[in-house]
Amino acid sequence: MKDPHGLKFAYLLVVLNSIILGFSFLFSKIALEHAHPLDTLTFRFAASFAGLSVPVALGFVKLNYRGKPLGKALMLSSMYPLGFFTLQAYGLQYTSSAEGGIIYAFTPIVTMIVASLFLKEATSLLQKTSIFLSVFGVVFIFMMKGSQLDLSNRTGIILLFMTCVASAGYTVMARSLSKTFSPLEMSYFMLGVGFAVFLVISVAKHAGQGTLETFFTPLTIPSFVWAIVFLGLLASLGSALTFTYVLSKIEASQMSVFANLSTIVSIAAGAIFLGEEVTWYHLLGSMMIVTGVIGTQYLGKVNLVQPKVKAEQKHVKG
Repeated sequence: MKDPHGLKFAYLLVVLNSIILGFSFLFSKIALEHAHPLDTLTFRFAASFAGLSVPVALGFVKLNYRGKPLGKALMLSSMYPLGFFTLQAYGLQYTSSAEGGIIYAFTPIVTMIVASLFLKEATSLLQKTSIFLSVFGVVFIFMMKGSQLDLSNRTGIILLFMTCVASAGYTVMARSLSKTFSPLEMSYFMLGVGFAVFLVISVAKHAGQGTLETFFTPLTIPSFVWAIVFLGLLASLGSALTFTYVLSKIEASQMSVFANLSTIVSIAAGAIFLGEEVTWYHLLGSMMIVTGVIGTQYLGKVNLVQPKVKAEQKHVKG
């Protein structure tokens, strides 16, 4: 039997996480003004790994990996953060950020398919419709802004679509591993792998270009440092802890659709901090997203009631 208080807390966390992810687009833009994407990822995961290492070193957080499937945890890390951010970085070299937003909106659909195949998660017709409505809300906003997919950029589109697959794979596998690893254990391992790999790649890049002396230069810029603190501690560490906890309470297909709420937050952040205009299609698309998210969480209960009613009717007739 599900814990109603734990479930409510999980929903609160996933909404909070969507808000953080919505603001992360703003802080990512700030960080990328001063550093290469790989350097930004290195500092981002250095901050997140250090943020969790401090309580671990002080003994406030206990971790135990003995006898646990570390190979599966490494596979999880290869999907996120390694696979996701690497594919995203190279995919955006061939496409625009708007195209990236359109393609990433399809992640809940990919997650629903992967979860049904590997976790045997069942979704009702109304839940499927709700997921599609939420995705369409995001795509609608981008399309009305004049964004579209340039199908000639096949390489970029394929790479960005693979970020959807990586995110879906991470979501599904994290739900499976949540039975073995605690949220803290899974997050610490994942963030540590991300930091180590991105550090090696970034330093190798600078060494090859003879620019090692510029590696730490961005850290002298206050706006970059604040952006990295937000991205590392809240967007990466906070999201990792939130995701692993929420996935132990909510099905993967239901949780993934919450990511589309970040589009609404990014619109609000742009309006508040950048003075961007909010139009009727922003509001209409946002309504589609919210309706889709709510429908995905609650409309599945309809199918659970119908068979019981039919069985009772059949019993009365008999």
